[in-house]
Amino acid sequence: MRLFDLTGRKALVTGGNRGLGRGMAAGLLEAGADVAVMGRSQSIFSTAQELGEIAGREVVAAKVDLSDRDQLRPGFEECLAQLGTLDILIVNHGIQRRHPAEEFPVEDWDDVLEVNLTSMFLLDQLAGRVMLAKGKGKIINVASLMVFIGGITVPAYAAAKGGVGQLTKALSNEWAGRGVNVNAIAPGYMATEMNEALMADPDRSKLISARIPAQRWGQPDDMKGAAIFLASDASDYVNGAIIPVDGGWLGR
Repeated sequence: MRLFDLTGRKALVTGGNRGLGRGMAAGLLEAGADVAVMGRSQSIFSTAQELGEIAGREVVAAKVDLSDRDQLRPGFEECLAQLGTLDILIVNHGIQRRHPAEEFPVEDWDDVLEVNLTSMFLLDQLAGRVMLAKGKGKIINVASLMVFIGGITVPAYAAAKGGVGQLTKALSNEWAGRGVNVNAIAPGYMATEMNEALMADPDRSKLISARIPAQRWGQPDDMKGAAIFLASDASDYVNGAIIPVDGGWLGR
């Protein structure tokens, strides 16, 4: 359908070299968008090449450590220059640290909040300036079930993702009337590298799996539909929403 057609749209996906970011980048390419992917490891370039070969067109790549504010703006501007403009931003990158709350090191707290929340705000702000000048754009923040729950041994991650939910609403309040849609996707329990420790815990893994009505953990491809919807004209009247992609976990 034309409502979901992204042909000619220019998109940037952070954390695009693996897992959910790679899945969403592939989905945008399939829907017709031109895509830039950003990541902190050298593998971002091979990922871009692989995605480009599948899509039949070039995928832009930038190696950027988004925990470093001095790299963030130049990395964004590099992608913007190569794309020519920006219509879609998906902020997906993130890190995890696990410790009992009473032992949680403040250094890990600072790292998680910087990467998972502050850098998201800075990227949203940079993209927002480009999109507001055009009067149209789509910003998609990747949140988490931690928007709705507190988790265990992840107080910094839960605080950051809770902040992502509120940031999404705050930006939407200011920008919805100016043509820029700001929304979020809250992935459920996904079989990705970030959750390897959780999947390896037999007790926690069993409890989580038993609560998912879809009877499986999510995969990167499960993110494609929500990403395409929020990036397309089909979501033009969707603002400040946090859409769970969780196999029904929250409803249980």
